[in-house]
Amino acid sequence: MFDLVERRIEDRWGIPVVIKDVPNPFTGDLDGAEIHVDHENDLEDAVFIIAHLFGHTVQWNVSPEARDIGMTPRATWSDEDLARLRVYEEEACRYSMQLFHDCGIRELDQWLSDFAACDYAYLEHVYRTGERRSAREFWRDGAPRLTPLAIPEFHPTRWLSRWSGVVV
Repeated sequence: MFDLVERRIEDRWGIPVVIKDVPNPFTGDLDGAEIHVDHENDLEDAVFIIAHLFGHTVQWNVSPEARDIGMTPRATWSDEDLARLRVYEEEACRYSMQLFHDCGIRELDQWLSDFAACDYAYLEHVYRTGERRSAREFWRDGAPRLTPLAIPEFHPTRWLSRWSGVVV
């Protein structure tokens, strides 16, 4: 499945997916024109990461507001910041689900929804407390099912001049 999703991202949008050592504590990274996935991820995590970072890549290329959320470091996160982050993260996963559907993968909608909820719960915990625990500690089965979001036309653009580990 990873190979199918990777091939779609690279062939359809010309976005290279690079498997490499991504600096800890990050599991992947993006710059708007390229996606990096850490080589130490297990296959299940790598599938989520490639699809999720693709969703963020779409956002960064179509929305200055989304880029701002993804690229602006914050020392503290207000409730308003976290509410915006939740929408941003969910939207990325909805693009991920559309990517899966475009690849003919329709049996993973609940898995992706559960993974998206886990990812957001982890991020919220980190941003509220500063504590990094295993993301899987936040996994709960049966999250509300996301709906796919049509992927708009976009042209990948590099928005960062260097890899700076902006995505957890």
